[in-house]
Amino acid sequence: MHERAGTPATESDLIDVEALVRAYYEQHPDAAVPAQRVAFGTSGHRGSSLTSSFNEDHILAITQAIVEYRTAQGITGPLFIGADTHALSAPAQTTALDVLVGNQVRVLVDEFDDYVPTPALSHAILKWNNDPATRAEGEADGIVITPSHNPPHDGGFKYNPPHGGPADSDATSWIANRANELIEGGLRGVRQAEPSAVETYDFLGNYVDDLANIIDFDAIRRSGIRIGADPLGGASVHYWAAIRDRYELDLTVVNERVDPAWSFMTLDWDGKIRMDPSSPSAMASVLEHGTSYDILTGNDADADRHGIVTPDGGLMNPNHYLAVAIEYLFAHRPEWRADAAIGKTLVSSSMIDRVADALGRRLWEVPVGFKWFVPGLIDGSVAFGGEESAGASFLRFDGTVWTTDKDGILLCLLASEIRAVTGRSPSELYADLVARFGDPAYERTDAAASAAQKAALGKLDGDAISATELAGQPITAKLSHAPGNGAAIGGVKVETAGAWFAARPSGTEDVYKIYAESFTGPEHLRLVQAEAKAIVDSALAQPAG
Repeated sequence: MHERAGTPATESDLIDVEALVRAYYEQHPDAAVPAQRVAFGTSGHRGSSLTSSFNEDHILAITQAIVEYRTAQGITGPLFIGADTHALSAPAQTTALDVLVGNQVRVLVDEFDDYVPTPALSHAILKWNNDPATRAEGEADGIVITPSHNPPHDGGFKYNPPHGGPADSDATSWIANRANELIEGGLRGVRQAEPSAVETYDFLGNYVDDLANIIDFDAIRRSGIRIGADPLGGASVHYWAAIRDRYELDLTVVNERVDPAWSFMTLDWDGKIRMDPSSPSAMASVLEHGTSYDILTGNDADADRHGIVTPDGGLMNPNHYLAVAIEYLFAHRPEWRADAAIGKTLVSSSMIDRVADALGRRLWEVPVGFKWFVPGLIDGSVAFGGEESAGASFLRFDGTVWTTDKDGILLCLLASEIRAVTGRSPSELYADLVARFGDPAYERTDAAASAAQKAALGKLDGDAISATELAGQPITAKLSHAPGNGAAIGGVKVETAGAWFAARPSGTEDVYKIYAESFTGPEHLRLVQAEAKAIVDSALAQPAG
């Protein structure tokens, strides 16, 4: 933990916004340097103009590659595009529009030149494609320009195909490879034109009006609860005021400032400015208002993540809130399919497993990445999909799809519905779960690993693990593929009746991540973590084959 974690940012912590934007146009990536190439992770291409990893050349090439990809896929409808409040987002959107218009793609930008949260863009794609009248004009897809909660010097660029959620690895690999080819070729083949013929779309109006079909605003309004919402300087800033006015709520937008340097933020655990609503350090200034509201919430820069603060419990652990949300929703959404499953990523808390079992619902456990929930959310077979990093979405009252990308605004509003309907805070309800199922200790740590070790871990088979016990408990499962869909984990998960760990290689650092949980308590968790490292290191030390 950094010594200044949770303290207000000072002048020396802030980026030079002008220099950052200038570097976007002036610096050019060297395709021979791996860190400067286009690389799509689980949330698109990310980087900084200052390190030549997110510059105009990247966006020119990625957008041209997206155009060629959508053409090859027969996608002929409009492309929705939106950006968050990061300093590099607006320049990147301008660049992308040049290429889209140059390729004669029909583009829809925000009607009021406003910021566009990730869930609002996903909602727009699905609204278009689920309406026979508009779909007849061709399927729509989209681009959302955001590095999510990443620091102010970062930029991000993500493609959402017609299903409305994050693109799968087949699509992102093709797009990244083609973009790198274009950069290596001096951007020959990139077509550009003045973006003077783009159409507009009311992202905010369509999203906010439709919320009545997924959140019980009548109950919230009748309860008279006081709600505080902090956009953390992100794209949801105008959405919260619109929600307040549209549904006549006692809701205060705690902070309406938008500043690409995020000078009003408190520093995160590592001393960096990061807009993570699940981090106590990043949310320190928000927590000062915690007792002033019945429910207080935060969102990250593109509003795909949520932070829930209650007067009695403070900032909730995301795993805790997911478990409460699941139990509440499956008891208060009678029109959902009786066989609809509960979706979770395999590094999310096993408290969710216990809740699912008590509800008599099927648990659908998938690898890390929200993209895995997309098919189930679309056809209604998965009613809720959530991940431990404070991202989730769920179905409408009638059991049809809402968004196929994470929706932090929605999960924040759900906290108010829970408080209004039950008369109790989500943290009080989590205490009930603890009384019934136990009190799990959960933590993620890192262990050093070389590039070769990370590559080996990503391909490690559970059968390569010879251990039969974990922290004194018999091992019941050694997984290299997710139980829900059989997809490769890109690492391993080892389970006992009361504990588990998962190990996955980092995509950006020379470490692997160890996620671990124990229902026996913190001391047992330490044993699990220590043995997890020993088990993984031993497996990686075995000769191949």
